[in-house]
Amino acid sequence: MAKNKVQFQQGLSLQDFLAQFGSEEQCQSQLHRWRWPKGFSCPECGHDKYCELKCRRLYQCKRCRHQVSLTAETIFAYTKLPLSTWFLAIYLVTQSKISVSALSLKRTLGVSYNTALLMKHKIQQVMMERDDSKPLTDYVQLDDSYWGGKKRDGQRGRGATGKIPFIAAVSTDIEGNPFQMRFSQVDSFTKAAVKSWAQLHLHPNSLLISDKLKCFGVLRESGWTHLSIKAGKGPDSVKIPEFKWVNTLIANVKRSLHGTFHAISEHHFHRYLAEFCYRFNRRFNLAELIPRFVYVALRTPPMPQRLLKLAESHG
Repeated sequence: MAKNKVQFQQGLSLQDFLAQFGSEEQCQSQLHRWRWPKGFSCPECGHDKYCELKCRRLYQCKRCRHQVSLTAETIFAYTKLPLSTWFLAIYLVTQSKISVSALSLKRTLGVSYNTALLMKHKIQQVMMERDDSKPLTDYVQLDDSYWGGKKRDGQRGRGATGKIPFIAAVSTDIEGNPFQMRFSQVDSFTKAAVKSWAQLHLHPNSLLISDKLKCFGVLRESGWTHLSIKAGKGPDSVKIPEFKWVNTLIANVKRSLHGTFHAISEHHFHRYLAEFCYRFNRRFNLAELIPRFVYVALRTPPMPQRLLKLAESHG
């Protein structure tokens, strides 16, 4: 049996990573190149000539004297960690097939647990914001799902407490091959929640396929081409060909999260979903994950801990 070319691709080995990003100077050089691909440009006046202040690691414009750091106004802003530590964290998170816990990052990077957790959430934030800018297209399989178990309060099913609802969506081509996924936490499965999610994540020309869950009916009402199929209950409901990939990836996500984390906060769950989706959507070229990620991270606004906490309350 032939090996799957995507699963068995070479990727970026640890040795290759260290050869490219093993020193602080290498990381700074790459960051400079990815932040200013066409050469330095002053954020104040656009001038391209600068001098480097070695003692403070700042770039000073030779025209207006404005000073800017390599990480200013990016996801790396205000960090006190070496860039080489950030690059290693990005490597570990992006190259992992499942995920890396903050505790594992702590031990590998040699930082505190709180620092490792903050780094992981910032990396996930970049992933989430990037994928949120790319609506799903073509044929989209939809399903509703939950993370977590019910509490012992007597309630079961959709109304059970302790469960986090999320919408699972997978884009496939005309031959049925999956190429993009988006799993998004929602407050509940209501028409308003589904419509709001769809407006953000679905291209207007997509063909949507779901079961007959009542809230999905809003998709046709809102102008999407929507096919609803009666799925029924029990094991046979997950064997329907039209839902093959969305059911497969729901199972993969849950298995991955259960195998890596003891618990996930409801306030951060959307970021853990985004991390899995980001890797899946870019699985065809693992060797380019770091350049692609860092390029986007340099264009992602700062997300200090206070803003992450604010995002929690609105997540």
